[in-house]
Amino acid sequence: MAEYEEPPEVHWVDEQAGPVVRPYAVTRGRARPVTGKFDLTSQVCTVRTVSSQDIGLGPEHLAIVTLCGRRLSVAEVAAHLDLPLGTVRVLLGDLLERQLVRVFEPRPAPVLTDDSVFEQVINGLRAL
Repeated sequence: MAEYEEPPEVHWVDEQAGPVVRPYAVTRGRARPVTGKFDLTSQVCTVRTVSSQDIGLGPEHLAIVTLCGRRLSVAEVAAHLDLPLGTVRVLLGDLLERQLVRVFEPRPAPVLTDDSVFEQVINGLRAL
């Protein structure tokens, strides 16, 4: 009978990146934020520092609080932390619920219901 050989030890480590943690582990399996909608261009800034009463925050939460000392877009936060956008949205929802960050939504594009603006542009172009 052949002796069973132990498989080589598997490490969840990338030599350059360090330990690999799956996005669902960072968000504890959640795919949607508990509160808030976060557009790619929504601006996020820290409102207050983390206190000893803010228990249950992970290192990614703390990184966002530190990073958003100045306004950054949600896309920039994801890029700086090298995390998927969905993961960052979930983490921002946690921070928004705890009132650690403030979110500034982009202004909606104006809806032009009056054709007179277009007529004025056409007339102006014709006058050239």
